[in-house]
Amino acid sequence: MSAMTLYIANKTYSSWSFRPWIAMTVKELPFEEVLVPFDDDGGNPKFREFSPTGKVPVLDHSGATVWESLAILEHLADYFPEMRFWPEDLESRSLARCVSAEMAAGFATLRANCPMNMRREPSAVTMSDALKADVARVETIWKTLLERSGGPFLFGPLFGVADAMYAPVVNRFEVYRLSEDETARGYMETIKALPAWKAWEEAAREEPWTVAADEA
Repeated sequence: MSAMTLYIANKTYSSWSFRPWIAMTVKELPFEEVLVPFDDDGGNPKFREFSPTGKVPVLDHSGATVWESLAILEHLADYFPEMRFWPEDLESRSLARCVSAEMAAGFATLRANCPMNMRREPSAVTMSDALKADVARVETIWKTLLERSGGPFLFGPLFGVADAMYAPVVNRFEVYRLSEDETARGYMETIKALPAWKAWEEAAREEPWTVAADEA
């Protein structure tokens, strides 16, 4: 198997890093992890040493550089089709791509008001109408897909790209107390029970760094 290195930032805060990391870990793909922490402004000039955008995550796959979480997941799906990152049937695959792209491009209020924070003690936040709308949309996506597939993951028995894209939302819903929906809570427990989730969370809790901007 070709050598892979995944460059990430703080496990406490870096939702974009979390997405390919949890997918590669669940799928048991061997890779080297290189963590370069954020500085006080939530970036790091050192990212430029390996990232064409100065952002994380970045995958080095035998010398090929792939950046952006969803692009990395697409790349992995192409190179490792036996891992079934996407659903097999075309209708489900198209739907999985739709909800994954929606997560990548949307939910601006949820991102801004409730940054991923693996160390935050759970407590409720005041929810604006825009935040409520984002939460309701995520709940609808999860409920619709789980009803359609039968779960336990969004597209059936296997963890896939869509689950990876929404994994940071599981943390947001949990630590900001955003949803009491029964289906959403059940899906959250499924994701949180994954050994990969637990390993990331444990490592996050041991990190020494704090980024003030992400301490909502």
